[in-house]
Amino acid sequence: MSLRLSTVILPHLRWHEGGRSAWQRAEQLGFHTAFTYDHLSWRTFRDGPWFGAVPTLTAAAAVTDRLRLGTLVTSPNFRHPVTLAKELISLDDISGGRVTLGVGAGGTGFDATALGQDPWTPRERATRFGEFVPLLDRLLTEDSVSYEGDFYSAHEARNIPGCVQRPRLPFAVAATGPRGLRLAARYGQAWVTTGDPKLYEDGSPEQSVHAIRGQMGKLTDACAEIGRDVTGLDKILLTGFTPDRSRPLESLNAFVDFAGRHRELGFTDIVIHWPIPGSDFAADEKVFEQIAMEASSQLS
Repeated sequence: MSLRLSTVILPHLRWHEGGRSAWQRAEQLGFHTAFTYDHLSWRTFRDGPWFGAVPTLTAAAAVTDRLRLGTLVTSPNFRHPVTLAKELISLDDISGGRVTLGVGAGGTGFDATALGQDPWTPRERATRFGEFVPLLDRLLTEDSVSYEGDFYSAHEARNIPGCVQRPRLPFAVAATGPRGLRLAARYGQAWVTTGDPKLYEDGSPEQSVHAIRGQMGKLTDACAEIGRDVTGLDKILLTGFTPDRSRPLESLNAFVDFAGRHRELGFTDIVIHWPIPGSDFAADEKVFEQIAMEASSQLS
């Protein structure tokens, strides 16, 4: 099984002070997709520069030709399906059909309260997500949509001419719980995981692989429930959040070993963070570029 290698470029650099060059370099290095995080602010970057995901991806689309672009991930925390759909259709058009929407239920970080609301419970996040994704699917595939739900509404929302990619741009659904996995099975062209967050601090790489294998099994079951072949769904691992942490980026051999173990689980895509000095994503840039250019051939 071939394995695609992608990266995630955090939107923390001014466009003319390193932002543009990072996206262009990602294309030069041969990454399949370059993603960015869709947050209003994020973790230790909260008190520093942080730019919007959709404008950043629009700018990236204008300075690249082949690189796919996407979010990892967009969530209902501060997004509404009607306005998001319009932005995505525009971005898909500008990029010439190179956009993937990574979408998840959201968490309890800064995004959860930035609009002045109380943070939602896990149950409410899952319930909102269950309404958000199907409505967004309709908005991206139908010319006019009216809908009245418990959390979201649309009144004759027009989305003409629709996406360049037909019937719409692909969804990469981040999920580990039963309701999210059912959404991935029904609406996703890909599934995204970061592993089991409970293992990050004290777990082992072996325990992580076991946990992810269990997630894969649940995804298979969710697909079987609706008669879908799970092999038709791409599986994306966003690295940096398993007990391995940054060790896979210490050398080409370390990465090939890490990626090979996860390819055996059924992953089609591995995503690594663009190096950021002085952060959790610090890495040797030369090693990072070597991995980008040479790892795929060793994993083919």
